[in-house]
Order: sequence, then structure tokens, then C-alpha cells
Amino acid sequence: MISFELQHIDSETGARAGLLHTPHGDIPTPVFMPVGTQGTVKTIPWRDLVDFDARIILNNMYHLYLKPGHELIARLGGLHKFLGWDRALLTDSGGFQVFSLTDLRKVTDDGVKFQSHHDGSYHFFTPERAIEVEYALRPDIMMTFDQCIHYPAHHDEACKAVERTFKWAQRGRSRWLELIEGDENTRTAPALFGIIQGGTFADLRKLSAEQILGLDFPGYAVGGLSVGEPKHEMFKMLDIVIPALPAHKPRYLMGIGKPEDLVDCVSRGVDMFDCVLPTRNARNSSVYTWKGKISVKAAYHAEDPRPLDPDCQCYACRNYSRAYIRHLFTAGELLGPYLATHHALYFYLDLMKEMRKAILENRFTEFKKFFFDTYDPEIAVR
Repeated sequence: MISFELQHIDSETGARAGLLHTPHGDIPTPVFMPVGTQGTVKTIPWRDLVDFDARIILNNMYHLYLKPGHELIARLGGLHKFLGWDRALLTDSGGFQVFSLTDLRKVTDDGVKFQSHHDGSYHFFTPERAIEVEYALRPDIMMTFDQCIHYPAHHDEACKAVERTFKWAQRGRSRWLELIEGDENTRTAPALFGIIQGGTFADLRKLSAEQILGLDFPGYAVGGLSVGEPKHEMFKMLDIVIPALPAHKPRYLMGIGKPEDLVDCVSRGVDMFDCVLPTRNARNSSVYTWKGKISVKAAYHAEDPRPLDPDCQCYACRNYSRAYIRHLFTAGELLGPYLATHHALYFYLDLMKEMRKAILENRFTEFKKFFFDTYDPEIAVR
């Protein structure tokens, strides 16, 4: 199981530094979790993530359930052994993926019937079934099955989703406790986080937080943001929810990944993040740096001898030029996406380390000012 040690709170902002203790090692927070949707962080070997000192990655239950199947993974010793990754793992519940299948699923109070995007076969997830599948994978942390809605949504629709998320959280938590009771090794049993929903409605966010907090989970996540809403709406919801969360438990903001958003959300007291953005962008020749975003395939990089980021010490930046990496992309060489992804994850983890250091030294306001003075989120770096 897990525990959370709060080490320091920045006196001016409320940014937090802590240690998340898991069966597969301690995780310094704030932390960004690279996304390994199908059991791999695309293009990147575990060796690189270990070199970056990544302590935890995220896997997607929905995709692993469909391929290769949770029962096969369980027979082969669980997710850690199957992947060859001996550090911490978090699995999401598949809720977001299932609800993204707009034309391939039907939602009821009992659960969700959906079709596989692979072969069209039908499946049915109840909140209990989702917990059973996640538990069989045996990550360090797993998430409750929730109902995520799209933006914009009517208040009535969001209200129904909040009530359903609460009922599913109750049922999922009960099944989780039953599985723990029958577990031969409760020390390594997965912890379960509850998810707070409510769209962009203040009253529903307050209600969902009150309901989910009442179930006393080991940790709490804020879901249903970064789904198309204006950024000020996202921050408004966070300013409602985050102060309501207990200080002694980890706080996870799901699916948020732009560097400037990470800095703003850490300053609001968030501990954990995940997002496909850095790796997906990198595979498509766009990478983030300490100055902003670079479009690697842009013509003006064709004769550029500089590294992707002069302020970065990753392998790609120490050894290759923008001109060369651009050539790899335009030539269709696989080394291009690898080098871009390598840099992207190094930068993200380095950003989190620098924020953590600033929090511990009680200078996060200074760090935040420096970051936004030098980082441009709007204009591509040249």
C-alpha cells in the first residue's frame, strides 16, 4: 500500500513537496508521470526513464484489458514483471477512454457497455469489474471507475455524471476492500484513488469533492478537466477543489500537461500529473524547451547547428543538432521521434525537479517568475 509524507509547503503559494511511499519505491513530488498507454512509453526504453530517474509511469487499464488481456498479464506475474519495470506504476480505470467512444458505448447506472475499437467485440464494465481488472494487473495505484463528460455540458448532464461517479466510487471501493481481504500479500496491494468530477460547475465540484472525500480514499484525483474548457475555467475549478482536499494525502490532476500549466497547478498545491502531450507532440516533431515550444521540422532549422535546447543536458541535446534531428524527421528515420521524445521527457522531469527544489528552498514564487519571464507558451522558439 502507499503513504504520503508532506515535507514542505511554500509559504507564499501553497506549492507542496512530498514523498509518496509505494511498494516499488519512493516518489518525490510534485511528479509528472510519463504515459505508457499500452505498457510502453512510445519510442522510449525503460533504460532512458531510469536514467532520467522517473519513479512512476502510467498505464491504461482499458487498452491492456483489450490487448494482451489482464488475465494473461496476471499469469505472467503482474504488470511490473510483464513490463520489466521495477518502479512504481499507476493504472487509470479506463473511464476516459470508454467515454471517448461516443458511438461505441452505452452508459447506464450499472456500468458501461462498449465495443472494442480493435475488433468490434462487446464488453461490459461495471465499477466492480473495472476494479477487478486493475487489481489483477497489480499496479501500485489504481483509479476508480468514473464518468467523464465532454465540454461543454449542461448542468443536468454534469449532475447525473457526478451522482453516477459517486455511486460507482462506493461500489468500486467496496470491491477493492474485498480483494484486499483475500490478498495473500496486503503490503503490495494496490491503493485506490477516488476521482472528483463536476465539469465547470462550482456547485457540482463542491458536491463531488464532499462525496468522494467522505469515502476516505488513500489519495484523490481531479478528473474531467483539460477537455476543451477555457483555461481560466480549469483554474477556477481547481481553486474550488484543491483547498478542500486533505493535506496528508496525494493530489492528482489528471491529463494536464503543458509546461506552463504544470507550473500554475503546482502553485495551487497539486502533487501528481500525467499527460500524453509531451510524447505525442515529440513523435510529431514538436518539443518543449525551457524557452518554449520548437517545431523541429520547420525550414528555418535546416542549417541550425544548435541543440534542441541549449539549457538541457539530455543525451539528444548533448550530441545532436536541430539540423540533424530535422533531417531525421524529413527522411522518415525512426531515430528522429526517439531523440525528440527522449528530450521531451527529460525536460518534463527536469522541470518537476526544479520546482520541487524551489519549494523545499521556499523560493517557488521566484522560480515561477523566472519561468514565465523566459518561457513563451504562444510563439514557437527559433
